[in-house]
Amino acid sequence: MELQNTVKEALNALYHHPDDAVRMQADRWLQDFQRTIDAWQVADNLLHDASSNQETLIFCSQTLRSKVQRDFEELPSEAFRPLRESLNTLLKTFHKGPQKVRTQISLAVAALAVHVPADDWGDGGIINWLRDEMNSHPEFIPSFLELLRVLPEEEFNYKIAARPDRRRQFEKELASAIDTALNILTACLNINELKEQVLEAFASWLRLRHRIPASTLSSHPLVLAALSSLNSEILSEASVNVISELIHYTAARNSGGVSSELALIQVIVPQVMSLKPQLRDPSKDEEDIKAIARLFSDMGDAYVELIATGSDESMLIVHALLEVASHPEFDIASMTFNFWHNLQMILTERESYLACGNETSIEAEKTRRLQVFRSSYESLVSLVTFRVQYPPDYFDISMEDQRDFKQTRYAVADVLIDAALILGGEPTLKILYMKLVEAISHCGKDQNSDWRPAEAALYCIKAISDYVSDIEAEVMPQIMSLLPKLPNQPQLLQTVCLTIGAYSKWLDAASNGFSYLPTLIDILVRGMSMCEDSAAAAALAFRHICNDCKKKLCGSLDGLFQIYQTAVIGEGPFKVSAEDSLHLVEALSMVITELPSEHAKKALEAVCLPSVAPLQEMINQGPQVLGQKNARELTVHFDRLANIFRYVNHPEAVADAIQRLWPIFKAIFDVRAWDMRTMESLCRACKNAVRTSKRLMGVTIGAMLEEIQGLYGQHHQPCFLYLSSEVIKIFGSDPSCANYLKVLIESLFSHTACLLTKIQDFTSRPDIADDCFLLASRCIRYCPQLFFPSTVFPSLVDCAMIGITVQHREACNSILNFVSDIFDLANSTNGESCLSIRDSVIIPRGPTITRILVACLTGALPSSRLETVTYALLALTRAYGLKALEWAKECVSLIPSTAVTELERTRFLQALSDAASGANMNGLVVPIDEISEVCRRNRTVQEIVQGALRPLDLNIVAVS
Repeated sequence: MELQNTVKEALNALYHHPDDAVRMQADRWLQDFQRTIDAWQVADNLLHDASSNQETLIFCSQTLRSKVQRDFEELPSEAFRPLRESLNTLLKTFHKGPQKVRTQISLAVAALAVHVPADDWGDGGIINWLRDEMNSHPEFIPSFLELLRVLPEEEFNYKIAARPDRRRQFEKELASAIDTALNILTACLNINELKEQVLEAFASWLRLRHRIPASTLSSHPLVLAALSSLNSEILSEASVNVISELIHYTAARNSGGVSSELALIQVIVPQVMSLKPQLRDPSKDEEDIKAIARLFSDMGDAYVELIATGSDESMLIVHALLEVASHPEFDIASMTFNFWHNLQMILTERESYLACGNETSIEAEKTRRLQVFRSSYESLVSLVTFRVQYPPDYFDISMEDQRDFKQTRYAVADVLIDAALILGGEPTLKILYMKLVEAISHCGKDQNSDWRPAEAALYCIKAISDYVSDIEAEVMPQIMSLLPKLPNQPQLLQTVCLTIGAYSKWLDAASNGFSYLPTLIDILVRGMSMCEDSAAAAALAFRHICNDCKKKLCGSLDGLFQIYQTAVIGEGPFKVSAEDSLHLVEALSMVITELPSEHAKKALEAVCLPSVAPLQEMINQGPQVLGQKNARELTVHFDRLANIFRYVNHPEAVADAIQRLWPIFKAIFDVRAWDMRTMESLCRACKNAVRTSKRLMGVTIGAMLEEIQGLYGQHHQPCFLYLSSEVIKIFGSDPSCANYLKVLIESLFSHTACLLTKIQDFTSRPDIADDCFLLASRCIRYCPQLFFPSTVFPSLVDCAMIGITVQHREACNSILNFVSDIFDLANSTNGESCLSIRDSVIIPRGPTITRILVACLTGALPSSRLETVTYALLALTRAYGLKALEWAKECVSLIPSTAVTELERTRFLQALSDAASGANMNGLVVPIDEISEVCRRNRTVQEIVQGALRPLDLNIVAVS
């Protein structure tokens, strides 16, 4: 009683106390209480207590449902029947509500049925028991119908802590009881006020989609009841759900082909088609229209392969879907978008026509079908384009509504791409061009004229740019001629700039494309000066034009430099942000790539100057001033230099530039090595220089590595590791660098191993762990001959064993991949020669590594990491065969039988044995996934398993 009162007081505090801190404390207490074994009795007592208020009833019903789902194993086997009787009494007590409580109790009974086999349940299983209860107590039928509805939904509810074998058995029990369930529902149809509930339950059973013969359904009273409701004045949501499930049911069953479903399809389709006039019925409310549209969309999605044949009957469905697509509400119209995409895929993919025979027949049939659907996709283009038009009040609507509008535009762009794939880019472009011409005719030159239709047409034209031929000569020249004549409105100018960028390949390839470039670049300059959004679009377009037309623009370098310097220095009228200015950096870098070598060096120097000069100026002010600068003042320049070194594909010129700039870089390394942001930006610039220059870097690379090697020991910046990683990739196999790289590897790894000595170190510095083990994997791939014989290899393996259970995703994955790379060493270049060294380190640690990996598999790491852990475990087994099997057998034997049965243990070990024999990994995943699921099925079991394996307490075996 005392505990019951405490629960009531905590609930009262949670819902009604004015102090947030008290409410949070009450919430924490209640959550902890739900995990206790006392929660069973307390929740049950309070639910049976007539004085409990609604808050108490809802909390206790949720608690009881959760306990049955997750913690059923806490109870002794003899507790099952009293629990079932108590839940049954509660079902009857709450047969008139509250609805939330009734649903939670129903879910608890359904979870109980998942746990308890039909033989132990008695009465021939839960469905027969339910039937008998309904016959004996007809006054409580609403509660029993609720239970009947949730039962099939709980079949694959993984919150229920049932073992995989039991879950499969429950699926079979439900399948064998389908006839009984449908008979119960049919009998309840006669009670008019329960019709809605009966149909909802029927829809739920249809989701099982097996063991129900289609021939039975075509004339089944439940199907006929749902169909007749479609024609009622008020469209029943339940009947729509049933018909929707029936549509998917006919599409999902493929054992006998469509012909076996024909009887049912012939019943459903005419009834749904008869609803088409209601799509335009003004008396229908939006929810009814939405329900009808959903049925048409479901038919389109389910029968798309039949529709793709282009028969007269299928075209009736297509016309109905066009009707839905024309609805003014986007939420309704967009229901069809998935259908248009799937139809496009079937019509354009060769695999769809293989049954036609030879190539000639395939081409003929494809041409015929594309012709059949041509007018439908032309209509679709016209129907969707208006939806991308800015609403008149766009700038007054909420940020969320603005985001929704952008999502609408993306969705429409995808539909237009589908249309272009069917019609061809040029015919689609013609339709959109006509809309642009029409829009411009109503659009004056001033900013106050209605620019929105023209912007919408241009947005659509931009969307299909990848599908328009680069040498299209009829429409594109006219579009390019129209762009300079459009009014100077910010959103319109932004889309104009993006359209110019989208057609950069056309500007390069078309016979007269180059003649438009001066005017178009003027527009981009205007865009950079208008506002931040148009400046961002113009900068991106500038990048596209310089990338695709770089050969033609080499002669215009002075003009391009002027634009670049104005934007980068930031002294002119341009509104280009520092981030967007990187597009201009890339643009100039791409053009410089096309210059002859001797000109490229000068141009590279000029393009670097706006970033180099301010850096030199800061250095000249002395170390104290440089050390106090805001990181952003430095990183903006290094980010630009990083992009220059990445995109100027002149290795010699970049090597020359980095050699000249090294004194500046070194000065900043020396003074700012404590500053992570500056170091990351500077290391990115160095990494890109290394990647482009490769072995031409000469002495600079030595100075660079010496610098970061010395600084890493003091400041432990992770970016020093990823810069080294790039160096290993390029120079790892170069014998002349071997001694130097060996010293680098040993220095970096020995420092890191000293930093990461316990799991808390990995948790507090995951970035160091991530970059360290990425570098280690690179060493395995590019210079195993340096890495494995080094003194740091054993300590790095020990370090990985400590940190493998770190919860940080990237760090954990890097460690697991490193471990897998060690096991897969035989697959890497020069790896075979290091196998004996590897084995001398791994074999003494094998039992511990295996135990840690099994612990990761069974709960030490989140289930989202399962695939990576499984790969590492199977790689270990492939590498060490029978030894690995012994290690695995030893560690799974530690898991108590209350957590894992002998059969589950055997299946898991058999999967590892098959891996050791060289079996395909894909076939081994299921038993490994299942032992993981079994060990994670609830908190108690997970704690038992982790307590038995103790991955964090394991002693690392010392190397003899």
